[in-house]
Amino acid sequence: VLLRDAYKGEESDELKEVEDELKNESSSSVPAPSTVRKFLAALFNPVFLRAFTLTFLAEWGDRSQIATIALAASKNMYGVTLGGVIGHTICTTLAVVGGRMLATRISERAVAATGGVLFLMFAAFTWLGFLE
Repeated sequence: VLLRDAYKGEESDELKEVEDELKNESSSSVPAPSTVRKFLAALFNPVFLRAFTLTFLAEWGDRSQIATIALAASKNMYGVTLGGVIGHTICTTLAVVGGRMLATRISERAVAATGGVLFLMFAAFTWLGFLE
């Protein structure tokens, strides 16, 4: 799918649609009367909820979570928790900042083509037994 999109060269309007939708949602919200409600409304905005849900579902049950469970079973759980939170925060921050920088410099077509080629390369390397 990525290679087909890159080959066609059609830029997706998905990013623009999401940005417009978020703009409309944020402009139509009613201001909260109290300071606490303002804070909660700013914290739990649609972008936050979508990012939280996406990250939570993507990370649930993956290898890093299983490794963290094993580490917490044998080591200090507070140290494991703090290390996991800091590590994930740094990783996510780099992904967000890097994604923002790439989005301004690289076309969606180039990203789709690169992703498709890398996917096929990893599939071939795995099939040939190079990535065992």
